[in-house]
Amino acid sequence: MGYRPPILINRLDAERLQCLIDEASEKDLAVAELLEVELARGEVVDPKDIPENVVSMNSQLQFTDLIRGRQMIRTLVYPHAMDKVKDGISVMAPIGAGLIGLKVGDIIDWPLPNNGEARLRIDAIFWQPEREKQFHR
Repeated sequence: MGYRPPILINRLDAERLQCLIDEASEKDLAVAELLEVELARGEVVDPKDIPENVVSMNSQLQFTDLIRGRQMIRTLVYPHAMDKVKDGISVMAPIGAGLIGLKVGDIIDWPLPNNGEARLRIDAIFWQPEREKQFHR
C-alpha cells in the first residue's frame, strides 16, 4: 500500500463511522475494512480540537486525483445524506473513505476497486462544521 499521512478524526465522527463499519453490507465490506484501518491509525480528538484545515464529516473540500488529473469539489457525507447534498460524496464510497482526517496539502495513495489506485491531494476546505462551531453535525 502507498503513502498515507497521519490523520486526525473528530471523536463523534469516529463513533458514527464505527457504527457504519459494524453495519456494512456485503457490497460495502471492502470500503468498510479500509475505513476501519483509517480509524485505527488516526488520532481521535474532541470536535472542538479539530483544526480548520482538516477534513471532517460534512466538510466541503476541493481535492485532486493526481493520477487522473481530475480536480473535484465535494462534501463528505454519510450515506444516508447523499440525496440531500448536491455535491456529496459518501464516506462509504471508495474515494470518500480516503478523505477523512486529511489536512490541506496532504497526499494519500488510496486503493480503488479492481486493483486501481488514486493519489488524492487535499487542495482546500471551503466549509467545515467544527470551524463553524457545529460540533454535533
